[in-house]
Amino acid sequence: MDTEPEHQEHRSQRAPRQRDPLARRRSLLEAQVPYLSCVRSPRIPSRPAGPTRVLDVATYNVHRWTGSSGGRRWAPELACEVVRELRTDIIALQEVLNPFERANPLERLAEELQYHLAFVSTRIHRRGELGNAILSRWPMSGILTVDLTFGRIERRSAVAAQFQDAEDAVSIVSTHLALVDRTRKRQVESILGHPQLQGPVVLLGDMNAWRRCKATRQLNREFLERHDNQKWPASFPAARPVMALDRIYARGATVSRIQVHESATSRRGSDHLPVIATVKLDK
Repeated sequence: MDTEPEHQEHRSQRAPRQRDPLARRRSLLEAQVPYLSCVRSPRIPSRPAGPTRVLDVATYNVHRWTGSSGGRRWAPELACEVVRELRTDIIALQEVLNPFERANPLERLAEELQYHLAFVSTRIHRRGELGNAILSRWPMSGILTVDLTFGRIERRSAVAAQFQDAEDAVSIVSTHLALVDRTRKRQVESILGHPQLQGPVVLLGDMNAWRRCKATRQLNREFLERHDNQKWPASFPAARPVMALDRIYARGATVSRIQVHESATSRRGSDHLPVIATVKLDK
């Protein structure tokens, strides 16, 4: 006669729980965000120091390298191919995932295309560091991390790269703003009021501006007279875009030819389409 309780028998047959080998690393990094995680230059720079008076820029939310379908899929080659199509002077990227247990696809891409790279980690994802990045054809004279987290729900930040030569200077900011209107307004104020971002500034990113709000009105006053989805090219969702979440603003410069980059590749690369524009710095 078996006198052992049935639940004890089942417990003894269970496989032992495996410890998470990355738990301590995640915990240590989480306490530091946001932080500058990666800065690198190509081994063979392709251009002299910039910027030029006129530059082509782009912004692209790469959706954690999961393609347009999202989830746990790992398909960085899809969004990387879209970046290859852009070939602009500056590319601002959002939702960039620097994986813990895989090679970083963004570093490989930057070296392949001979771009300079700056990446700021905003929060620690279960698979790696998640944040914003800037790719540039020119060396960066300065790099800033701007903390845009106000509250416990959403961690947000921006990476700002500064460029300067003998005649011209400009700051490029890549960010992914909050979903909440009130928080988004505070984030815009933090960027516009930053003491090291007071000259010509180009602000690129996923603004989550799906309707008029205080943040977009404030951006309009400082930057362009565009304010809603009817005056911006729709970029989300990529398969059939109806919302203008991805935007490009400039202060001390003029933005023209704003358009989405739409191709068979970009419709698969992410749930966002890239937005590109030409920026002419004021004299």
